[in-house]
Amino acid sequence: MTKAEIVSHIANGTGIEKTTISTVVESFMESVKENMINGENIYLRGFGSFVIKQRAEKVARNITKNTTVIVPARSIPSFKPAKEFMAKVKGKK
Repeated sequence: MTKAEIVSHIANGTGIEKTTISTVVESFMESVKENMINGENIYLRGFGSFVIKQRAEKVARNITKNTTVIVPARSIPSFKPAKEFMAKVKGKK
């Protein structure tokens, strides 16, 4: 499902104009991005959490040149679904 499809789905379900829904969806995504860039996690009860995971520094190999490379530590964004959400998804199959 694309962002446009999400906007259409919400607009059809609520009767609110697509432009208004689009603005709200964009604002939500911008807020999530800004907060995660600032190092904050976002918790949405019953849906899931947008968290920042820390990856440790590690040694990797470049097999074509037969050399070792140090991959620096870094932070990556991640989504962890809520237990209720996971249970509903698993129940569908």
